[in-house]
Amino acid sequence: MSLKAYDLTGRTAFLTGAASGIGRASALLLAEAGATVHCADRDAQGLHETAALVKESGGTAHVHPLDVSDRAQVDEAVAAAAQASGGRLDIMAAIAGIMHSSPVLETTDEDLDRVLNVNFKGVLYSCQAAARTMLEAATTTGTSPRGSIITMASGAVDTGGPGLLCYGAAKAAVVQLTKTLATEVGPHGIRVNAVAPGWIRTPMTHRHDAEAQTHTEGFMARRSPLGRVGEPDDVAHAVLHLASDASAFTTGQILRPNGGVAMPW
Repeated sequence: MSLKAYDLTGRTAFLTGAASGIGRASALLLAEAGATVHCADRDAQGLHETAALVKESGGTAHVHPLDVSDRAQVDEAVAAAAQASGGRLDIMAAIAGIMHSSPVLETTDEDLDRVLNVNFKGVLYSCQAAARTMLEAATTTGTSPRGSIITMASGAVDTGGPGLLCYGAAKAAVVQLTKTLATEVGPHGIRVNAVAPGWIRTPMTHRHDAEAQTHTEGFMARRSPLGRVGEPDDVAHAVLHLASDASAFTTGQILRPNGGVAMPW
């Protein structure tokens, strides 16, 4: 094994949530490693900005504006990405997500449904479309199935947090989806793993005024043995590892780039 294990030349990757933050950083890094990246998000302008950055760096990117909570849109986009690559899909990174905060006693049905639709169902639809495509490609070409499916969980699955019922429950469901799917498609050569980031400086976490944001980031940094909060690139490198052959013997696992805030067994 060598550093060539991280080479994704000739591979096709589909990433949701690619318009900004962790999704954008992951798209840029996978493209730098040689993959053709298909970027999906409901933010069309952000998608085109991500694609432009990929192309400026010498990579190949395609955009798919969509709502991950709509199964038909996800299926259509994944099928189009595979068709553009001769029927193959090697990597799915289901990163799209939204944040919501409300006390348990004040959480409404609308709150829960909105978060679950994006943060869980959107990941489920992405995983289903990717796994089916990977299996179908193997049947069509007569080759062994292969591929890596990466879901985005959260440090919220390892600890309770006030106001994070909807978000934490959805991410916990993503972890269970990841483990279950890993057992089902593993015999076919497809790996499924989750990334559970800690506090990462992204547009999603930057939802306070400047003073409050500084206070929040300072508090989160003090909780980490490394003394800082994370950046999107910190998570993108975890995505690259799981997407590449460097993790060929890894499936059903949770990779935690969280600065040491949580250290579960």
